[in-house]
Amino acid sequence: MSYQVDEKGFYGEFGGAYVPEILYATVENLKKEYLKVIESEEFQKEYMALLRDYVGRPSPLYLAKRMSEKYGCQLYLKREDLNHTGAHKINNTIGQILLAKKMGKKRIIAETGAGQHGVATATVCALMDMPCVVYQGALDVERQHTNVERMKMLGAEIRPVTSGNCTLKDATNEAIRDWCCHPSDTFYIIGSTVGPHPYPDMVARLQSIISKEIKEQLVEKTGRDYPDYLMACVGGGSNAAGTIYHYIDDERVKIVLAEAGGLGVETGHTAATIHAGSLGILHGARTLVMQTADGQIIEAESISAGLDYPGIGPMHANLATQHRATVLSINDDEAVKAAYELTRLEGIIPALESAHALAALGKMNFRKEDVVVLTVSGRGDKDVETYLSHKEMAGEYGNF
Repeated sequence: MSYQVDEKGFYGEFGGAYVPEILYATVENLKKEYLKVIESEEFQKEYMALLRDYVGRPSPLYLAKRMSEKYGCQLYLKREDLNHTGAHKINNTIGQILLAKKMGKKRIIAETGAGQHGVATATVCALMDMPCVVYQGALDVERQHTNVERMKMLGAEIRPVTSGNCTLKDATNEAIRDWCCHPSDTFYIIGSTVGPHPYPDMVARLQSIISKEIKEQLVEKTGRDYPDYLMACVGGGSNAAGTIYHYIDDERVKIVLAEAGGLGVETGHTAATIHAGSLGILHGARTLVMQTADGQIIEAESISAGLDYPGIGPMHANLATQHRATVLSINDDEAVKAAYELTRLEGIIPALESAHALAALGKMNFRKEDVVVLTVSGRGDKDVETYLSHKEMAGEYGNF
């Protein structure tokens, strides 16, 4: 049994392509072309050169000695925060814009929550001289002001979305509406392993550079190419998909995913889709969705703009349902405290999204010899104002 996507675009019972008729031909064409293009020698040569010379890969695999001592394991941090633009998102946007150019598209659209995918999309559009429109929920525009200004500097047009609760789900809705109006010349760069097939598989493949490097780096540091545990945060799930891609069928490796609990799953003020969701269709895929009994979407709530999504990628829904992955719900206060802890113990300020994965360390029981790889998906510059305004959540680390 493999946990990878099947030929019909499903991960077990999750996935598929449920799109409006006006997008059917566009999505079908993408299905036919994406593997031919991204597996070609020409694409791989250009893609890998940009990852090396523009993004700055490989990203380091860092042994966090003080954190290792605290949690009783050998903890390695995969430093995606050190990529150009400050997160893993750039791995995906470079690949997708190369694909868009090879398919003859003339215009790029994207959605963003925390702004890192928007920044990464605006960056590659500037690099490739293509017009760019980014949809972002009005609440996220406000709480991610720095990233909004970065996108504008890079030449992107930002369109704030005021429907729903003005966050990531609503931005995605508007981006899909735009795509429906411009299917022939527009390429939608989706930022995570969500949406209709082939997007979840395509994004996972483009992010798989993360686990490819982990395998190589672990050999150098530990003498073997696999860890005992892989840990990452999940909203849509792209950094997690990249972290686990080359290990997904390796049962020696335990997978631990951290989703955003918000104020707590039991409160209803949460973004913990795997804990609180049920089978449904969202943004073109069959997956777990936070919804009412009659299928209306329940608004997700989290301190983290990048995890504030009422769905989950079909890959991760399947991993959770099949018990291949352990999924932990991390509340807002736990994430803030974990971020401050990493900052004080290792001198690394993580993104709020990554802080959810860090908080999961305290819920695990490791052995001293366990090799644990945790992906720090982004840097925390964008979240400093949020950290400062919630430092009472940081306990001992918030006293300054």
